[in-house]
Amino acid sequence: MADDTMNKALISLALPLLALLMACNMGAGGNASSGESEQGNLVGARIGAPFTLTDQDGKTVHWDDYKGQYRIVYFGYTYCPDVCPVDLQRIMQAFSAFEKAAPARAAKVQPIFISVDPKRDTPAVLKTYVAAFHPRLVGLTGTTDQIAKVAKDFVVLYNAEKPEGASEYLVSHSRTPYLFGPDGKPIALVPVDDPGTPDVDEGAPDIVRTFLEKWVK
Repeated sequence: MADDTMNKALISLALPLLALLMACNMGAGGNASSGESEQGNLVGARIGAPFTLTDQDGKTVHWDDYKGQYRIVYFGYTYCPDVCPVDLQRIMQAFSAFEKAAPARAAKVQPIFISVDPKRDTPAVLKTYVAAFHPRLVGLTGTTDQIAKVAKDFVVLYNAEKPEGASEYLVSHSRTPYLFGPDGKPIALVPVDDPGTPDVDEGAPDIVRTFLEKWVK
């Protein structure tokens, strides 16, 4: 991940926006409705929209191609030096454990990685990257405009940090892995570790597995 200060700034912008999007799931007094724990903390949020992107095999894919499946959607990029690979490893470890424990339910889930660095993340680059985490993880990329639209529709903030004259760069982006239902609507945020609480591991594989067991029916 890029500079930690920049990442915190992006997250600080993303969280209020998510709160606004989720407002329709709140009662008149501003508290979550009594059914929130049964529904998921993103139910009613305006997150997600139809898209057309390219997968790691160079095939054109659409959001509706996954209709009828639960979808774990994670935004990141293959050149990320730390956070992205750690998050993906933990999420996919949890998914592998879920597959062993409940294969029929796990078969209803499609994990998806969407790049916020389309200039470098070609289908060939993504193919090698996603294969390192799980055989069912799909990697998606597209044009700069396509990725910008998808990020906006999925409430993801990102910014390339390229020093003048440098050939390499990092990309700061918000960490918002989502679980969507078979209807394509958001259910809840997939747990990831919070660097602000070093004594608590919120994104441990067993926690993510419990999350999947709870929401994937």
